[in-house]
Amino acid sequence: MMKPSKQSLQYAVIIIFLFTNIFIWTAVSRADRAGVLTVAFLDIGQGDAIYIEAPNGNQMLIDGGPSSGALLRALGGVMPFWDRSIDVVMATHPDQDHVGGLPAVIENMNVDSVMTTENTSDTGAYGAFEKAVAENKSSRIFARAGERIILDNGIVLEILFPDRNTTNWESNTSSIIARLSYGEESFFFTGDAPESIEKYIVSKSSGALHSSVLKLGHHGSRTSSSKTFLSAVDPKYAVISAGKDNKYGHPHKEVTDLLRELKIPAVSTYEQGTVVFKTNGKNLIIKVKP
Repeated sequence: MMKPSKQSLQYAVIIIFLFTNIFIWTAVSRADRAGVLTVAFLDIGQGDAIYIEAPNGNQMLIDGGPSSGALLRALGGVMPFWDRSIDVVMATHPDQDHVGGLPAVIENMNVDSVMTTENTSDTGAYGAFEKAVAENKSSRIFARAGERIILDNGIVLEILFPDRNTTNWESNTSSIIARLSYGEESFFFTGDAPESIEKYIVSKSSGALHSSVLKLGHHGSRTSSSKTFLSAVDPKYAVISAGKDNKYGHPHKEVTDLLRELKIPAVSTYEQGTVVFKTNGKNLIIKVKP
């Protein structure tokens, strides 16, 4: 019988080492998220990207920022290094600062489902997104108010808007608005929805908008975050997802002044980097990943 060569033994040791490390890191990851929901507002510059991971490992990505490089780097800071799958990708609307980074995720990871509205754009960024979705053959879902995505036992993302077909609407106005709930804690996502849609949501809600964390609409622009809406949501934290020294001047002073008036603490990706919330459904912890 031939003895294995020294090189073969070295390869065997390396393979065993790799599998052992993967097993250890998988166990650590599972222990780390035991009963804990993670919601990370990613630092991707001037845009939105929100990563959600349920205790059972189900994952969701809401928007993808303006570029693939920034998004993949940010995801690398919150996802296990071996993980190459995301269960649901949601594009709230077709603007580049929300879909620009998504093609790279769809092309390089296993994405089960993609949720959008019927609203489209003739930009190259949106064209690349549509091409990636078509080639990946992910299940396509058009968002409608009342639909629910169940990420885990007791962890539900409910679509609040749109409640109709938004083809040919102005893109920001067509934004998907959703609320994620887990026990006593909840997260409100607004895309770039303007004040007119905020007021419509308040009028239709029957007082069911209160949430622990609110992602401010349109990166803290004065076109969103009306006093009526902020008062209805009444969050413990408001998150501003924007780029440092961006050309739009986001967040606008009118919004930050209103947050101070209503005594709503604000955190931002341009100051704190990626902002991570963790909750077991009873307690809420905030961390930052610069």
